[in-house]
Amino acid sequence: MGKKSKNKAIAIFEGSQIRRYWDEDKELWYFAVSDVVAVLTNSVDPVAYWRKLKERLLKEGGNETVTKCHGLKMVAPDGKMRITDAADTEVMLRLIQSIPSPNAEPFKLWLARVGYERLEETADPELAIDRALKTYLQKG
Repeated sequence: MGKKSKNKAIAIFEGSQIRRYWDEDKELWYFAVSDVVAVLTNSVDPVAYWRKLKERLLKEGGNETVTKCHGLKMVAPDGKMRITDAADTEVMLRLIQSIPSPNAEPFKLWLARVGYERLEETADPELAIDRALKTYLQKG
């Protein structure tokens, strides 16, 4: 398994998949913005929702938040690698504030926990093995 493939992972929030990428140099997770939008809005077209939100944020002066999103190649729903807007935890928390949703607070807590897990695992690799085994056993 190459460096790039082991840095990509799917995280699950209340049954929904959130694509993410671990940047080893910056020691940060980047999350697919459209996946987060889908969870928070239940939109049938989260990519269009994100596009409109970006426009609104730019008009309102939220340029810094939008420009801090990075285009990363991630597996799209059609199975192809596509450039996807992604944001680190800090930027994602700012974006979540712009989306009215009852899932916002639970998602913020989930985001903090998921981001922290990788830092713990870097310091103690046994934690990663334990978490993977627990997930495997839960799936049967």
